[in-house]
Amino acid sequence: MPELPEVEALKDFLTEHLVGHEIVRVLPVAISVLKTYDPPLAALEGREVTAVHRHGKFLDLVTDGGPHFVTHLARAGWLHWKDELPSGMPRPGKGPLALRVALETGAGFDLTEAGTQKRLAVYVVQDPQEVPGVARLGPDPLADDFDEARLAGLLANERRQLKGALRDQSLIAGVGNAYSDEILHAAKMSPFKLAASLTPEETTRLYAALRDTLTEAVERSHGVAAGRLKAEKKSGLRVHGRTGEPCQVCGDTIREVSFSDSSLQYCPTCQTGGKPLADRRMSRLLK
Repeated sequence: MPELPEVEALKDFLTEHLVGHEIVRVLPVAISVLKTYDPPLAALEGREVTAVHRHGKFLDLVTDGGPHFVTHLARAGWLHWKDELPSGMPRPGKGPLALRVALETGAGFDLTEAGTQKRLAVYVVQDPQEVPGVARLGPDPLADDFDEARLAGLLANERRQLKGALRDQSLIAGVGNAYSDEILHAAKMSPFKLAASLTPEETTRLYAALRDTLTEAVERSHGVAAGRLKAEKKSGLRVHGRTGEPCQVCGDTIREVSFSDSSLQYCPTCQTGGKPLADRRMSRLLK
């Protein structure tokens, strides 16, 4: 799933390639992608894109005097830029293509989604706060006013484990499964540690890991073409998706805990005092 750094990079890429250009056609290929109907997609056509914003993991295309085009790429969605879009109408039901946006230049982008779980979402709204997922977002962890005290306040009454708290978009916007693993590894904390149990020193460490991990990932992604962002993300991950590989910090073997629809990765030596975490379906921690 694209997370804050990749969506931030897409925002910068689209700012460069879309702003100042006119949307001439929006073609829905998979009807399931469209989550609103008023204003219609046609309300975007003939309007100039004036800005591109990011709200957590949502992309927001602003049009001159018209509605916003807001999209969430979900787990298996992606944006593919094309300097020259294919001629002709795309055919529904053929491949992963979900929606196409064409500019007056002949360029544009496709939104695609792999797999059978269709969660890619597009909203056409007058205000991005009309999108439920945007309206419930917590603060952006890279915002200037997101300081250590703000993080401490957010976690003070959280009885959840750190892994779940970091992934909650209503608590902190933009962090998903991959970067929560990376942040906790950098902070040297167990994913199962209770958020409200952090000492002031641990909060300082988590805050530094949160800001540094996301800032470094954004910097790595800056200037990378949209089509190469997935590979760039994977290359920069130290623990997520690296089960069985040696930890780049201590050399211990990266381990995994599997859930029904996801998994987490961690280093026992760096994060859990050398104790491997058990699959939560059996127990929380091997004694």
